[in-house]
Amino acid sequence: GGKQGGRFAQFVEFAQQGYLDGMPPMEAALQAARLRFRPIIMTSLAFVLGVVPLVFSSGAGASARRSMGSGVFGGMIVATFVATIFIPLFFTVTSRSRHKPGSPMEQAAEAVPAGEQER
Repeated sequence: GGKQGGRFAQFVEFAQQGYLDGMPPMEAALQAARLRFRPIIMTSLAFVLGVVPLVFSSGAGASARRSMGSGVFGGMIVATFVATIFIPLFFTVTSRSRHKPGSPMEQAAEAVPAGEQER
């Protein structure tokens, strides 16, 4: 949901920046994954551990809290690990499909900065 979307939007921004700097899509995705993996896992782990009391609740209304807690607990774990694999994959696939030889993106990447042109 919303918690995951923000973290993976940052991943895409990191990967896009590497791609625009001239890296191949796969390399940009791997670099972004290396940079963002730990913060994503740590934030997700903190959230999951925060709902553990709901999963093991007791007393009045415990069944409602348990069902809500177990859904959130499992959903967050699944969303984190599935997205950790698929977001870099989708970035690579979509970047490759947009990147065609002779495209403006490739021409811009190969352009020599104005200060370094031969005179």
